[in-house]
Amino acid sequence: MIKIAWHPLYAHPLPEGHRFPMLKYELIPEQLLHEGTIEEVNLFNPAPVSEAIVLLSHQKEYWEQLRDLTLSGKDQRRIGFPLNAQLLERELRIAQGTIDGAHYAIDNGIAFNVAGGTHHAGSTWGEGFCLLNDQAIAANYLLKNNLANRILIIDLDVHQGNGTAEIFKNEPRVFTFSMHGDKNFPFRKEQSDLDVPLEDGLEDEAYLSLLNTNLKKAFELRKPDFVFYLSGVDVLATDKLGKLSLSKSACKERDRMVLQACKERNLPIQVSMGGGYSADIKDIVDAHCNTYRLAFDLFT
Repeated sequence: MIKIAWHPLYAHPLPEGHRFPMLKYELIPEQLLHEGTIEEVNLFNPAPVSEAIVLLSHQKEYWEQLRDLTLSGKDQRRIGFPLNAQLLERELRIAQGTIDGAHYAIDNGIAFNVAGGTHHAGSTWGEGFCLLNDQAIAANYLLKNNLANRILIIDLDVHQGNGTAEIFKNEPRVFTFSMHGDKNFPFRKEQSDLDVPLEDGLEDEAYLSLLNTNLKKAFELRKPDFVFYLSGVDVLATDKLGKLSLSKSACKERDRMVLQACKERNLPIQVSMGGGYSADIKDIVDAHCNTYRLAFDLFT
């Protein structure tokens, strides 16, 4: 059975000006339930992740400032919103949802987190609405518990997974692969194991060709036994922040390529949603739901 992490706090409203993107965390499971792609049994509510597990990926001083809500004003501005206890709990539950999803993926082939993809959080910083890096935390958890030895993180959000790259820069067991807008946020990039910078306005055919080539390269270089996938839909032409020109059908084909590659290799894959900022919430939700629809077609 495909399991999906979701919690009411995922849709916790951010301060004024940031609430619109949070709507998708309610609407994605509602749409999937409405159309019959999933049932309630597919959803689970994660608990908050433990401090010990957080500290596998984030430095103690940074974590304690988050935990105690003492992060400086400058560091909060880097994150993009004021820190509070509910937002921290939200991120802790997201991280545990990705860990739980990794366990479910090992058992069932694939699992999802409706939120997650908080790839801008580095070992000592939060950034770009990311406090804790859920897939990095889960990857280090798998390594610590000998549940995986060669991990591939595929990040196809339009923004580089700079925090993920920084956390694993000296960890040879984790291979980080990021395809992202070259001139988009974050403007100071970190070095992934495989970075594919994309020009503004890139369209379907060119994008999918680059993905086909580099996805094969990533699998060949890493030969993973576990895969994390960040499936941001801010690559869409309709996205307000993305600067690319992909159609919804190309975004779906992108997901099919990743999921099929894992299915063919019999590799467990955990998927976190990442970004999506199209003006029409329907475009965001439908593109994200396509990822789930594909998974249920391929893995059930």
